Amino acid sequence: MRIIVYGSLRRNQGNSHWMTNGQWLGDHVISGFELYDLGHYPAVVPGVGTVYCEVYRIDSSTLAELDALRTKSGEYKRALIATPYGGAWMYVYQRPVEGLRQLKGGDWVKRAEES
Repeated sequence: MRIIVYGSLRRNQGNSHWMTNGQWLGDHVISGFELYDLGHYPAVVPGVGTVYCEVYRIDSSTLAELDALRTKSGEYKRALIATPYGGAWMYVYQRPVEGLRQLKGGDWVKRAEES
């Protein structure tokens, strides 16, 4: 199975160790979503922007661990998104984003440049 990561799970980011057993397939830009800054990690919601991300092939145990990390509190829900590498799961934020800083450039790695 494949997963799209767009924030702290990306290479050289704070939670990239979760992807150690995954196979990086490539970079990708998704349209129809907006990226928001939650502090230590981001949120993606449907919208009019684009978001820079990476696509990985992962096993079911890694997906289960990520589900426990991301979906247990209801903060995120998995959605299946088309990529050049095939359909991939992406965690979409489920809470309101009003008052949060939108990263209009769509790239979590470059968030400091948008301050």
